[in-house]
Amino acid sequence: MHHSDRGVQYLSIRYTERLAAEGAVASVGSRGDSYDNAMAESVIGLYKAELITARGPWRTVEDVEPATLGWVDWWNTRRLHSAIGHVPPAELEDEWLKEAAAGETREGRAAVLAGT
Repeated sequence: MHHSDRGVQYLSIRYTERLAAEGAVASVGSRGDSYDNAMAESVIGLYKAELITARGPWRTVEDVEPATLGWVDWWNTRRLHSAIGHVPPAELEDEWLKEAAAGETREGRAAVLAGT
């Protein structure tokens, strides 16, 4: 995954072809939406501070790759996220999937309570 703003260099044919050749998925923010890019840059800043700077210096890309995979795994599955009740994202997703299968999602309960 590669995220960028909508700069011309990031939308060029050569750049797009290079991403495709590497098997990367491009993520480009919507025009005029600074918050979209800010969110990606915030995560990148945390990655750099928590992994790259804190555990560096790194000798090779081969050293960074498995450490990055571990950090991304932690970020997606085990970190406590304050916006979702201090539970890991994977735990919340599992809960939601179970509730959805039973037809009892939070959104569904809220709609019932609201009478919609």
